[in-house]
Amino acid sequence: MKKIVLITGAAKGIGYETALQLGKKGYTVIVTARSQEKSDETAAKLKAMNIDAYSCKLDVTNADDIANLFDFVTAKFGKLDVLVNNAGIQIDNNVFVQGNTTESVSQDILKKTFDSNFFGPIALTQKMLPLIRKSTAGRIVNVSSVLGSLALHSMADSPIYGTKMLAYNSSKTALNQFTLHLAAAVKDANIKVNSAHPGWVKTDLGGEYAPMAVEQGAKTIVDLCQADENGTTGGFIHLGEALPW
Repeated sequence: MKKIVLITGAAKGIGYETALQLGKKGYTVIVTARSQEKSDETAAKLKAMNIDAYSCKLDVTNADDIANLFDFVTAKFGKLDVLVNNAGIQIDNNVFVQGNTTESVSQDILKKTFDSNFFGPIALTQKMLPLIRKSTAGRIVNVSSVLGSLALHSMADSPIYGTKMLAYNSSKTALNQFTLHLAAAVKDANIKVNSAHPGWVKTDLGGEYAPMAVEQGAKTIVDLCQADENGTTGGFIHLGEALPW
């Protein structure tokens, strides 16, 4: 039986490329987007390439969407092998502006960012976990960012030292903590949980000056989705290398 992977925020960018690469490797992909139309369009593009794809509407901050998605996966497949928590937002500052937003970032931006980047992925993962436990080799990949590294933000000579976008960076730091805690919680199950840093990638968020193509940006995520029984769990990974927390 084909492995089933659910990818959030799959209509474009790294999420779509992850769906494409895993689909070409024989996975059945469930793609989600915040609108049913976008999700349907994405699934249709994948199906046109002979990929087994299904579409669901999902706003990770919407409890009804999460419940409906759980019902769909349960009825259609009865299990879930891989969950990729890719959907996220960055709204507190332009990533190209080297600056510190701590003195000015609003409570509204902080709350919206954490809802999408932290609370939403946790709610979805907790809902889907009973289905992932039914897999013979469950994998959960939280798409994080090197900007969530406390160690690198504390080093004045770090390449990310000047990029202190409090809302976005803190949400990814928190997501990394979720990775660590969940990996420990399911350590006796055949489930591996990891945070992935895709890299600085040419996407709507990364911008046109990013050095990495989206195909390379998806590599870390795809590799973690396919990790064998000896693979890493509870890691913060970029292209096979561990990053400092």
